[in-house]
Amino acid sequence: MGSKVILRAKEFCSVLRSLQDESSNDSHTFEEDVSVGKMNGDKIAIVSMYCGNQTIFVCEKAVPEVCQPENQQMMETSNCDDDDGAENDGADDADALQTEVMPQPLTIMKARVLLSWYTLSLNPGMSIVDKHPALHPLWVRCDMSDPAGTTWLGAEPVYVDTKITAIKLYSITCKGSSVDKRSFVTLEELKQEHKKRHNSSSIGIKGSARFSLFGSTVVENTTIESQSSVTVDLKWSHVESVLEVPPLSSTATLNIKVATGDMRSPMFDMYRELEFLQTLADGLRTGETEWMEPLESVSAVNLTKTYLEELQNTAKAPQEQAAKTPGTTRMKSDTDTPIFNSFLERGDLDFVEQLWVRMRKSVTSYQDIGDCLKLIINALRYGDIKPWIHRDSNSSLSKLILQSYHQQVDHVSLTGITPVSMLLEMGLDKIRKDYINYLIGEELTTLNHLWYYLNTEVDLQEQVIRLRKLHHLLDIIVTCSTFLCLPYDRLFHLTQSCLQYYKTAAYDEEHEFKLQIKPAMISHFYQKEHPIMWGVEVSSGHSASEVRTTLQLSDRPLVDHVIFDADDPVETAGRDCEEPAFFSTMLCCSLVKFA
Repeated sequence: MGSKVILRAKEFCSVLRSLQDESSNDSHTFEEDVSVGKMNGDKIAIVSMYCGNQTIFVCEKAVPEVCQPENQQMMETSNCDDDDGAENDGADDADALQTEVMPQPLTIMKARVLLSWYTLSLNPGMSIVDKHPALHPLWVRCDMSDPAGTTWLGAEPVYVDTKITAIKLYSITCKGSSVDKRSFVTLEELKQEHKKRHNSSSIGIKGSARFSLFGSTVVENTTIESQSSVTVDLKWSHVESVLEVPPLSSTATLNIKVATGDMRSPMFDMYRELEFLQTLADGLRTGETEWMEPLESVSAVNLTKTYLEELQNTAKAPQEQAAKTPGTTRMKSDTDTPIFNSFLERGDLDFVEQLWVRMRKSVTSYQDIGDCLKLIINALRYGDIKPWIHRDSNSSLSKLILQSYHQQVDHVSLTGITPVSMLLEMGLDKIRKDYINYLIGEELTTLNHLWYYLNTEVDLQEQVIRLRKLHHLLDIIVTCSTFLCLPYDRLFHLTQSCLQYYKTAAYDEEHEFKLQIKPAMISHFYQKEHPIMWGVEVSSGHSASEVRTTLQLSDRPLVDHVIFDADDPVETAGRDCEEPAFFSTMLCCSLVKFA
């Protein structure tokens, strides 16, 4: 019997070793029903509390691939001859087949067997141990079929120098949501659970909590989802009770993830402007343009004609009226919002920027762009207007205006992509100045630090990408300034962090920016709110021999492969509806030394 166990341990170790040596993260199948994969530990939130972002093995139940029916294959090959209805039916069937399969757990018994084989393969006293580098930590999804409700079992080798001297065995147990605080493990019970596994006279206790400061909101029992979120992680020592409010002596870190286009954002109007700019850039790149719904009822050509007439009338007006020229006034719109104006709106829009404002709100075709630019260029060529522009204007139209000052305007062929490119340049110039105006005006950065984002030597597509990065950065800063009222020094630090990140990173709205703050800055947000996650950790030992026992209470499950039962409806019916429900998760660790 012993030899059979050792043989199975060797086979399992061989699969792990093969997976560890591969550069890819493709999963392997072991014994037909076990899928073994490799990933970074931070991909699984609850597991990352122990292993961080180091590479780990994950074992789960192997799920058979869904085979595509023969009639589906035949339908796909004949779609080109079918009508639209048949194509839609085929798409629906394909969607049904492509339903994402959630991770599936193994039985507790199977998980324990896998952990025992893994442990055998690491035991220096066993003949199966080879001289290869030690294996990554192993974690196994479990089905909660035991009385404790185990959802994960894990194991990790412990080293002294390069020698394996012990192994840490982990277990994660979970309970469904409950509003009854009496059902949660108390701090004293958690200490006793730790002492059962570790006979230590000295223990440390740390608390942690996460609060949501900005994100999805609930209005009249309806959740309005938001892709943006700002949460704060607080950590402190000297915990006295479960679910206690974090003290002001805590360390606090903001986790900031902002998705552009949130209608609550003061940047929303600028987002719509950037959207139109992106539409032009996409049209240049693909040759196809999906025009946005115009914000003005008057056509682009008529708006342009009216604007030219205003300029011509102003030129004929007395000198004292020059200050009222349309080139220095702002075009009003019902879409403007006071909070937006106070942040980014400029009072020094030049002729080209005023033209951009009109055209981006009314253009619906390439013909519109060409006709509007033709009117402007003819007016310049015949000296009907003498508009002013900013000295640093960089668009093609700005260069024609400079030429008109000397009665020399180059011929421009308004065919092909030229009109779109000219309009895109106008928008890039205008929006860049808007962003610079805010960042420099608020003393959040300098022109030197913005050079990467303002460089016009790169092609137009790259300029648009960099402008989108700058917009995302500004959306983050304005969100933290408006909704969290962060002080100047924190906004300055966040600005520099974002600017540095986007110099090398691709545009990514999923990226979570971190910012250290003092809890007192946001205490009014969280001291009267319920946490979305609260934890306490009891620990003993040092460095590699440190062991921890942790309780986590959260507003949603911390595991994704089991379904939890909520509280009994009868039990909760009479409770205060404001009382939060928490899922309870306990993480335990045992240290087993090899002889």
